[in-house]
Parts: sequence; C-alpha cells; structure tokens
Amino acid sequence: MTSAALLPASVATVVAGRRRRARRRAVVTAALGAGILVLFAVSLMVGNTVYSPDEVLRVMAGQTVPGASFTVGELRLPRAVLGVLAGFSFGVAGVTFQTLLRNPLASPDIIGVSSGAGAAAVVGIVVLGLNQTGVSLLALGGAVVTALAVYLLSHRGGFAGTRLILIGIGVAAMLDSTVTYVLSQAPAWDLQAAMRWLTGSLNSASWSVIAPVAIACAVLGPVLLLQGRPLGLLRLGDDSASSLGVSVQRTRILLILAAVALLAVATAAAGPIAFVAFMSGPIAARLVGPGTPLLLPSAMVGILLVLAADLVGQFAFDNRYPVGVITGVLGAPYLIFLLIRINRSGGSL
Repeated sequence: MTSAALLPASVATVVAGRRRRARRRAVVTAALGAGILVLFAVSLMVGNTVYSPDEVLRVMAGQTVPGASFTVGELRLPRAVLGVLAGFSFGVAGVTFQTLLRNPLASPDIIGVSSGAGAAAVVGIVVLGLNQTGVSLLALGGAVVTALAVYLLSHRGGFAGTRLILIGIGVAAMLDSTVTYVLSQAPAWDLQAAMRWLTGSLNSASWSVIAPVAIACAVLGPVLLLQGRPLGLLRLGDDSASSLGVSVQRTRILLILAAVALLAVATAAAGPIAFVAFMSGPIAARLVGPGTPLLLPSAMVGILLVLAADLVGQFAFDNRYPVGVITGVLGAPYLIFLLIRINRSGGSL
C-alpha cells in the first residue's frame, strides 16, 4: 500500500485524537466549574449559623436579611471571593513556571518567589512595624525582587531551567534562614502576627484587601491565558518554539513578569498558601490528559484546593486551622510522590 493511501487514515487518527482530547478537556473543565460553584455556595451557607440558598441569594442581590446581611455579606463572601482569586492566581502562576521550565518542581513555592514575599513581610511586621497595607506592598516588592534576582543569577551563558531551579532553591533557603532569625528576635505579639501571615490564611479577607487581587487577576489573568499556545510551544524547547514562530525571549519575559506579579499580589493578600501553586499544574495535567493547554484547568484546580482546604480547616476539626496548614499537609506527601515519580521516569507536566 502506498504512502498516499495511508495518509487519509493517518489524518483521521490525528483528528479523532484531537476530538477525544477536546471532549475530555470540556468534561473536566465543566466538572471543575461545577465543583467551584458548589464549594463557593457551601462557603457562604455553612458556619456557626447555616443560611439557606434563598437567604444567600437575597444578600448577594443587595437585599437586607437579618443576621445574614452581615455574616454572609461582610464575613463569608469576602473570604470566599479571596479564596477564588488566590486559588486562581496561585494555580495560573504555578503552572506557568512549571511549563516554562519544563519541570513540575519549578513552582514559586520551590524556587524562592514565595520565600521572598514571606521574608519581606516578616521584616515589615517585626522590624519595621508596618500596617497591613505596608506589609502587603513590601511582600509584593520582595517577591518581584527575588524573582528578578533568581532569573538574573541563572541567566549566565543562556537560560537554563535546571540552573534556575537550583539557584531558586538556594535563594529560598537563605531567605527562610532570614525569616527564622528575625522571628527568633521578635516580641510575642509580632511573632504571632508574622506566623499568621506566613501560614497563609483567608482570615484577613475584606473588600479593601480583595480589590488589588481582583484588579491583578482582571489584568494579568487574561495576559497569561492568552499566552497558552506560546507557552505550550516553549515546552518543546527554544529552537522548536522559535521555528514555529514564537518570540522566545520576549514571550518568556512576559510570562515570568505576569506570573510573578500575579503571584505576588495574591501572596500579599492571603500569605504564601503552601503548595497550591505546586500541586495545581500536575493535578490538572492528570485530569485533562496530555497535549492540552493547562492554564485554565490549573487555575480551576487552584480555586478548588483553596476553597476545599479552607472549609476543611474551619469545620473538619475541633480547632480551626488556616487554609495554609491544610494545603501544607496535602502538599508535603504530594511533593514526595512527585519526586519518586520523577526519579523513576523523568517526569514532566
């Protein structure tokens, strides 16, 4: 049989494969969306007082409902909205780094960006005595400066993802040591405030805290989502991506700046919620399968992780725990599993 006769069958196989991947992605995306809606609704209804869906909807419509107007409108709704925005930010930023560097370990938790924000915030709380706004701004600056330093230190002789990860781990270790030293000198009150921030929590949610994160998601989120195709091509390597029309250096810088800024703003608002950026991409990749864009599914997985962990931390135990404690408990064994998988097969997203 000639190659010309085989061509239609090959094309049909490729088309069928693309359709299967598209259907799977659509089903997974719809399921994730439904899960987010359910968890968001439960976050608004459940607490010391349980409100009905009708009462919650009336509050969100602007009506006055005795008890519910304050509890839902001023306490639960800002907390749930911050959880959605933080989960979106961590999920998108994490998978951007992991795909860009072609390594599932290359999340902001691992390569020092979150540590930069944490060190700056602790210095702001303990040494400088800043208020919430000042701490948030300093954390934002710390994340950006750390990311820039790691990138510049790893760029000698050309960009290399493995070198960036190793340098990021080293920088993170130095920053974590700085945090430990500063905390060891802190008064008891400042120590408690710093530890609450470092843990990652939605307890400080308010509309004034949410506003910068919402603006960042509205501006930077579409920038990253629209770069899904170039980001996927960069996974093939610089030469392949360049031959397919991607401006490698410009696209890489744009992706890094947008991801760092989005992550930094979310971290400044909610603290460095552990392992959400790290887990979202690999989980999304397993759900949607190979060969499909991961930015949107990772963002949705990040939202689900934050909302679910917050509900578990509030209501699953006798004591209430910040969301970062729950994600940390989930993320540590997942990191061990991923390391074992990579060691066996050379894993990637």
